[in-house]
Amino acid sequence: MKKALTILSLALLGNASAATLTVWTHFGTSELQWLKDQAAAYAKASGNKVDIVSVPFDNIPDKLIQSAPKGQGPDIIVTLPQDRLGQLAAAGVIEPMDKYVTSRSDYDKTALSAMTYQGKLFAIPMFAEAVAVVYNKKLVPKAPTTWAEFLKTAQALQTGGNYGFLADLGNAYMNYGIVSAYGGYVFKNNNGTLNVKDVGLSNAGADKASAFLNDLRYKYNLVPEGVSGDAASSAFTQGRLGMFLTGPWSMGDIKKAGINYGIIPFPTPPGATGKWSPFVGVQGTMMSAYSKNKVAAAAFAKRISSADAQVAFNKAGGRIPVSLAARTKLKSDPIVAGFGKTISMGTPMPNVPQMGAVWGPWSNAIAQSVAKPNQNYSQILDKAVQEINSNIK
Repeated sequence: MKKALTILSLALLGNASAATLTVWTHFGTSELQWLKDQAAAYAKASGNKVDIVSVPFDNIPDKLIQSAPKGQGPDIIVTLPQDRLGQLAAAGVIEPMDKYVTSRSDYDKTALSAMTYQGKLFAIPMFAEAVAVVYNKKLVPKAPTTWAEFLKTAQALQTGGNYGFLADLGNAYMNYGIVSAYGGYVFKNNNGTLNVKDVGLSNAGADKASAFLNDLRYKYNLVPEGVSGDAASSAFTQGRLGMFLTGPWSMGDIKKAGINYGIIPFPTPPGATGKWSPFVGVQGTMMSAYSKNKVAAAAFAKRISSADAQVAFNKAGGRIPVSLAARTKLKSDPIVAGFGKTISMGTPMPNVPQMGAVWGPWSNAIAQSVAKPNQNYSQILDKAVQEINSNIK
């Protein structure tokens, strides 16, 4: 009788100590199923329960800010990009993860940097994206590695209705790698903290970058006026384009078209002081500062960011993992290998709220810089930075 009571007491104690985690996610279809499978495996191993709640991507930040302080929010969010991180950290609704992530050696350093705000890690990175040069191996049998090789290859393909290289030259995000190569930057990075009072989009390097983008159109005659990302993608899938600048989002159409492709970084542009370093967007798992189950929530967050989990996640939706071990396991996948390389050599998009003041003026300036030959780049960019500074509170 006493033995039976003891067993019953232990069972009740186990149930009482079990946590119920609420997980908000914007995932759908196969990625949502992956998350459900991960939750089931975690629940079986830990004895904790996981409730997955679907929330539209754009609604998550505001809903979290409104509901978390009332005790109505999630324990963790799977996932949000780093450009929301500063807003949520400043609002005090997400928890620093430093004490839960004791080992960081398997995470891409660029991804960790993207999820760090004011010196603290506020999310465990899961996947990332950056642009790269995708090339048609039929038209470009040998991938160029230098600007001289790149230019020679591209110009040789400019015949009839065919093109050697295309990019959306007026798109600031797509062309940040050029800006960075010449020494331009958005906000000065001081040991992991961004100085929003130091905007480097109109320095001498940024001027040179705009001049080079202009040259791609009017000096080297590679990119005609009016070329958009969609137009470049169409030319590539039709087999009329040798190389173009794009991201993982284009790969579905390229594979469907049956193009034999390769993926490489853009070469160091002429006269640049540094290597091409594109913007990197990272999404990661964030923990509510109001969670009552932080240890259990952190354990689940780490589980779904492990190498094996990221391999399974890639198989589910094609996302590029930030786990270096996962990339090694997926090294035969040219998309993971190609974009993984440019992610590692890239620059995280600023995760501070002030980035919202940058996009409009900067995008207009880049578009204006390539609208006609030999622009006054310094004047255009100076005006943009003045507007940016006036918009930053």
